[in-house]
Amino acid sequence: MTRTEALHFINVAHFMDHFFLLIFPTAAIAIAPTWGMNFADVLLFGSPLYIMFALGTLPSGWLGDRYDRLMLITVFFIGCGASSLWIALASGPVALMIGLGALGAFASIYHPVGLAHVTQIGLRSGRALAINGVFGNMGLAAATITTGVLAQTMGWQSAFAVPGALSIAIGAALFLRSRDARALSAPMQTRDVKPSPSYDQRTQWVVFAVICIAALFGGMVFNMVTISLPKFLEERLISGNADLLWIGASAGVIFAIAAFAQLPVGELLDRMGARPILLSLMMGEAVLFLILTQAAGWLAFGATLAAVTLVFAGIPITTWLVGHYLNAGIRSRAVSVEYVLSLGVGSAAVPLIAMLQRLGLGFEVQFAGLAMASVAIFTAAWFLPKTSTKQEVTI
Repeated sequence: MTRTEALHFINVAHFMDHFFLLIFPTAAIAIAPTWGMNFADVLLFGSPLYIMFALGTLPSGWLGDRYDRLMLITVFFIGCGASSLWIALASGPVALMIGLGALGAFASIYHPVGLAHVTQIGLRSGRALAINGVFGNMGLAAATITTGVLAQTMGWQSAFAVPGALSIAIGAALFLRSRDARALSAPMQTRDVKPSPSYDQRTQWVVFAVICIAALFGGMVFNMVTISLPKFLEERLISGNADLLWIGASAGVIFAIAAFAQLPVGELLDRMGARPILLSLMMGEAVLFLILTQAAGWLAFGATLAAVTLVFAGIPITTWLVGHYLNAGIRSRAVSVEYVLSLGVGSAAVPLIAMLQRLGLGFEVQFAGLAMASVAIFTAAWFLPKTSTKQEVTI
């Protein structure tokens, strides 16, 4: 297997990872009337998916440092596929929650293992990270469209069964190919890479604190926006008339367009540094979230598209900060902490959305809270270094 082929599998894994995570929020709209329940109650069944996704991050990273990463990605594909097939066969809430929990556990493999493998095989440029991020975002777009079509035409079970079978097939193909890729499992040695200079310890602590704050509030923003988007569009765009095809297509278009926002940001980070970009994105997010508290119809669609675009655009920034400012010896631990914070707080998104729906507070309160989260990140970003020029430390 060539490096390029390995990267293709890693990119497809990122696509499938986000795809599996967003099947349920759209499928829940179809499951609710089928089981005679309301949307808020069904959405709570998805809690194990996001909780296990968060809890599995650290053990997955530990495994990724000790075992063949391509084989772990194979486990990811097959495990997610098998879990998805289990969900398709679920006849009640208990079986559904068990399957969703297993899906979250296997889905947690990708980020600590897949991103580490991208770095390992020498593809370190911002462009490579941005392209990999686009695959993940396109998984979100494809999930809403595909789930809407399958759930309405063939039943909600097919929305899990079809991608589940496909994932198992991809995993089998990777297993056959990865047996000849052992050379890629060893750390890559490069002759022309110079050791990067270090920042002083105070600067590194400041940057790490900003990363942690961005992970906490950004994780909540990302998960609440992506998970609630199908329901938001049902309420604000088509006034509660649940046409899954229309909901899925609308959400898919938003995710698909926004997916490419990472590409220019990846280029700008190396030219301008993170501070001006992060400040601009957070200011824009805060304004758009406030607009979304009241927007309806096509204004809601346009404002949602702009807001999701800004949310997706900010995804590579914290990873860039880790690689640019922190010493190489602490980067893996920093990334682990970042993902634990982001995914941990993100796992609270489902019960929080369900609680707001039950209390009748809805999206007015949700988006006002998200605007406050963006302001918190904006405030933290103000303390980032104003220049990206590295200052060497004499030891």
